[in-house]
Amino acid sequence: MSGGFLLHSVRAIDLDRAARLHGEAFEPMGERGWTRADLAGLLASPGTVGLLLTEAGSDIGMAICRVVGEEAELLAIAVDRGHRRRGAARRLLDAVVERARADGAGTLFLEVGADNPGALALYGSTGFEAVGRRAGYYPRPGRPAADALVMRLTLS
Repeated sequence: MSGGFLLHSVRAIDLDRAARLHGEAFEPMGERGWTRADLAGLLASPGTVGLLLTEAGSDIGMAICRVVGEEAELLAIAVDRGHRRRGAARRLLDAVVERARADGAGTLFLEVGADNPGALALYGSTGFEAVGRRAGYYPRPGRPAADALVMRLTLS
């Protein structure tokens, strides 16, 4: 299922590709897609890494995470719509968890829309637990804003 996936760190040459994946995943939900400049700024921050997942030369997904001290934060996972439900998000999440552990984090946090059942199922199956809620955090054009769930995974 995920045998053909290749994973590497996002480099400057990959910023447009990663921005496209982010935009295509999040803009349909009413969120602002990250630009090349947004990603460059994030990746310039200490402890922040981007991952790009490809298969047979095609961009499949991306993830951005940050490790500061003993805490890590998953900032985004985005998977190309045509490649969902094939293990790509799981592969990216596993790589983020591995990276956070290797960098000394004992806890990994993330925020996810309460109206995103696919992401909630992925995170729940990995052991993340909801530890907080931000009411009306994610704008949803034409409907009420979605709450953000703050989730935590203990790594140690």
